Amino acid sequence: MMLFAFSALYPLLWMVLTPLVLAYLWHRGRRDPLYFKHLGERFGRYEALPQRPVWIHAVSLGETRSAVPLARDLLAAGERVVFTHFTPAGRREAQAVFGAEIAAGQVASVWVPLDMGWTFARFFRACRPKIGLTMEIEIWPGMILAAKRHGVPFYLCNAQYPEPSLARDSRGLRLRQRIMTQVAGAFVKSDLQAERFAGIGLGNIHVTGELRFDQPIPPALLMAADDARAALPSRPVITIASAVEGEDALYIDTIRALLDAPAPPLVIYVPRAPERFDAVAQMLQAAGLTIARRSVLFDAALRMQSPWPEGADVLLGDSMGEMYFYLSLAQRVVVGGGFHPKGAHNVIEPLALGKPVVTGPVTHTIEFPFREAEAAGVALSVADGMALIAALGGPSWTSAERAQAFMAEHRGASARTAAAILGIINGGDAAPRRGAG
Repeated sequence: MMLFAFSALYPLLWMVLTPLVLAYLWHRGRRDPLYFKHLGERFGRYEALPQRPVWIHAVSLGETRSAVPLARDLLAAGERVVFTHFTPAGRREAQAVFGAEIAAGQVASVWVPLDMGWTFARFFRACRPKIGLTMEIEIWPGMILAAKRHGVPFYLCNAQYPEPSLARDSRGLRLRQRIMTQVAGAFVKSDLQAERFAGIGLGNIHVTGELRFDQPIPPALLMAADDARAALPSRPVITIASAVEGEDALYIDTIRALLDAPAPPLVIYVPRAPERFDAVAQMLQAAGLTIARRSVLFDAALRMQSPWPEGADVLLGDSMGEMYFYLSLAQRVVVGGGFHPKGAHNVIEPLALGKPVVTGPVTHTIEFPFREAEAAGVALSVADGMALIAALGGPSWTSAERAQAFMAEHRGASARTAAAILGIINGGDAAPRRGAG
C-alpha cells in the first residue's frame, strides 16, 4: 500500500521539480554546454538507437568506466549496448571509448530520461532493451518502477550497499529499500554485499565481483607519462587524485608541509570536477604555491610544449580522462574524497599501476575493495592531515609487486557478470552465487 501511494505521488512531485531540474541543467550548462544539449533526450526523445540492446545506466564518469569491460564482453558476445548518463563526464567517456562501435550502430550513449514514467516509456519504445543495469547503487524510483511496469528485467550491477546507507535506509518507512526490492535482481561486489541486499528482501543476487579490476589501462597515457617524466624536475612525485570540494585546505596544508621537507616532492593535483579547475588554481596560488597547468604545459597529445616553469612545485591536472597519465608519474597516490563525508573514490586505478595508495578516514563508499586492499597492505586510511603528511613523507608501506598480486587476485568480474547477463537474456539460469575471488 505504501509503495502504491508513493508511485502515485512521485510523478506529481516531478511535475513540480522539472522546472527546477531544467534550471539546474541550464546553470551547469553555462560552464559545460553539453549539460543543456540534446535536451529532448531528457524527455525520452531519441534518434536511431540500437534495437534490443543491453541498457546500462552509468550516471557519470566513474560508473561509465566501471562498465567499460562489461560492455566489451557483451559486445564480443554479439549484444548491442545503450548507455544512459546524467553528466557530461560519463557521456564523453563512453563516446571516446566506444567511438567506433557508436559509428557502427552497436553502441549509443545518451542522456537518461528525467525520472518519470512517461519519459521512460518513450525510452523503452525507442530501443526495446532486453535487460537494464544500473551501475553501483543508483536508485531512481521512476526508472525502477517504469522498468517493472514495461517488463524490462532491471538489475543492480557492480552493486554495493555501504554500511551508513544501509543504517539510514533501515530506519522509519524504509521507502528506499522497498523501491530497491522492486528490481529483478543484483550483481554484487562481494559476499558481504550479497548478505546486505538479501537482508532487505532483495532476491536473485549473484556475487560477481568488482568490475573496476578489469578496467583497461590506456597505453597511450602510460607512454605519454614515460615521455614527460624526463622533462619534469628530478624529484619524487605525489599525485592527489580526485580531490573534492571541501578537502582542498587540508591538501594544501599537506603540500606546504611536504615542500618544507629536506627532499620536497613534485605534487600533481587533480580536482574531481572540471568546473573546479580554475577555482583550485586560484586556491593553490593564494596559498603561495607556484603551479603549472596541464592545459598550458602540454598539448592535446600530452606532449610538453614548453619547459617546466622555474620554481613550480605543483602540476594542476586540469583535464578529464587522463587520470592514468597523472597516476603513472607518481611514486605515491592520495585518493580524494576520504576526508569528506561523502567518502573516498576509486583506489583500483592507482593499484593497477602498482602505486601505494592512501586516503582519508571515510571509506564506506569503497568498502569493497578497500578493506581487502588494506588487509593486503597495499592501501592506507589515515585519520587527519598530520597522519597524511607522515604517510607521504615516511618510508613506503608496500611494493608494486604486492599491488599487482592484489589486482590479479580480484580480476574476472566482467566475465562473470557478462555470463550471468547472457544467461538471463537467453532464458537460462544466471551465474550461480559465488565469491568475488
